Amino acid sequence: MAEKIRSRKHRRSRENPPSMSSSSGLLAEELQCSVCLDVFTDPVSTPCGHNFCKSCLNRCWENSQECKCPFCKETFSKRPDLKINAALREVVQLFQKKSSVSESEVLCDVCHDVKLKALKSCLLCQTSYCETHLEPHQRVLSLKKHKLMDPVKNIKDYICQKHERPLELFCRDDQMYVCVFCTDGDHKTHNIVPLEEESKEKKSQLMKTQKDMQQMIQDKNKKIQDIKYFTELRKKNIEREKAASVELFSDLVRSIERCQAELLEMMEEKQKAAEKQEEKLIQELQQEITELKMRNTELDHLLHTEDHLQLLQIDPSLCSPPHTRNCPEISMSPDVSVETLRRALTQLQETLDQKLSQSVLRRIQQYAVDVTLDPDTAHPKLILSNDGKQVRHGDIEHELPDYPERFDKCASVLAKEGFLSGRFYFEVQVKGKNKWTLGVARESINRKGKIAVSPRDGFWAVGLWNENEYCACTDPCIYLSLRVKPQKVGVFVDYEEGLVSFFDVESRSHIYSFTGQSFTNRIYPYFCPFSNYKNSAPLIISPVNYNE
Repeated sequence: MAEKIRSRKHRRSRENPPSMSSSSGLLAEELQCSVCLDVFTDPVSTPCGHNFCKSCLNRCWENSQECKCPFCKETFSKRPDLKINAALREVVQLFQKKSSVSESEVLCDVCHDVKLKALKSCLLCQTSYCETHLEPHQRVLSLKKHKLMDPVKNIKDYICQKHERPLELFCRDDQMYVCVFCTDGDHKTHNIVPLEEESKEKKSQLMKTQKDMQQMIQDKNKKIQDIKYFTELRKKNIEREKAASVELFSDLVRSIERCQAELLEMMEEKQKAAEKQEEKLIQELQQEITELKMRNTELDHLLHTEDHLQLLQIDPSLCSPPHTRNCPEISMSPDVSVETLRRALTQLQETLDQKLSQSVLRRIQQYAVDVTLDPDTAHPKLILSNDGKQVRHGDIEHELPDYPERFDKCASVLAKEGFLSGRFYFEVQVKGKNKWTLGVARESINRKGKIAVSPRDGFWAVGLWNENEYCACTDPCIYLSLRVKPQKVGVFVDYEEGLVSFFDVESRSHIYSFTGQSFTNRIYPYFCPFSNYKNSAPLIISPVNYNE
């Protein structure tokens, strides 16, 4: 292995122009990590064939929601298992060892006692000269024709080992540097260009690479600025939501206190009225008791007399009980207060529900996205509008390419837009339909043959069956009791929280939520309008109206 690496390294050194101060210029570019812009440390390779430092690539993926190549941007559905490229690491180590040697100072080959620093190296003489010993090459006519270059220690690498002549030409067929005699031999029919021309081409490639890398740096800096911007924006949004929450619950507290005060005042007034009525009744009863006692005394006197004439002359009214008012039943009568309290609590609950519903809907509508139906996924019997916002069942099956992503049995369609992170929200009009299903589905769902719509199979959806049976598509399904029939359904997804919620937009009420889900790949909005029997109205993706 080491011999092969040295052979490739030697060939690389021959391919670099002799005018360069080091034969490792191009090799350094190829052994450079495009993330840290330094020579590889523990190099690893991605499935797309590009190489990076292991720590640089791990850092890129740790700071991103998806695993993709930092160079070509190819995305990998599963994070690759990174293993160090042993061969490439050995090349890097040999390069670094040679670079440390080549960077040392080149000395004059002619000086005897104290060797001075070389100024130039002559390819024909194969010797490096200091300023003093270089003088003949600048004065003698024959020596002026010699090929001079910046001083190098490995000057033999710039000489053809076969013909002992300078490597002044480049063979593009074999991708190597050759001398003038080589063009009459093995390279006679090859595409040969002057060294300067190939060097210019290499420099042009390097400039392009450098430009691309500078653009990458700019892109990454812009990404950092975007992250900082959205971080600050998120902080401001959270502060606004906090302030709105404080205001909301302050309103609720004030409402509760106001209702409580009104209720207490009403109960106090009821108590005073009841006490006043009771006092009046007591006075009337005491008056009647006094009158009854007086008559009773009179009767007692008559009962003990023996004067028959007096008995026969008494008023006939004394022979029967006097007329008095009926005494009403006395009770605590709590019904009025309880009913009043019940009405107050009901009113308060309605106020609370309204405020909370408006707040929740207003918050999730901030995550509205533009959703468009994907015709490549649509069942052949479905008809999509030109703008991709409506879908209905057409009864007739059209001849369409059987793409892997197309549903072939279930009359369903997905949106073009998929989501791998964050939150999103969209609204669908279901008015006029007696059967429908909608929600979200993961990218890897089965689309061929009969399918089951449930979280276990990659679907999170709700639907209407048999005109008035609403259900959550679980296994088994959960039937829902809704106060009103939804005309427009809002779908909200929080990818990281594993939440999928459904809302009745017009009544601002919650329909159902899937919680604690685990999303591992991209998810797409899902629609199923079902057949046309009494159900010809389309499902319509509606723009979000924040004032509804």
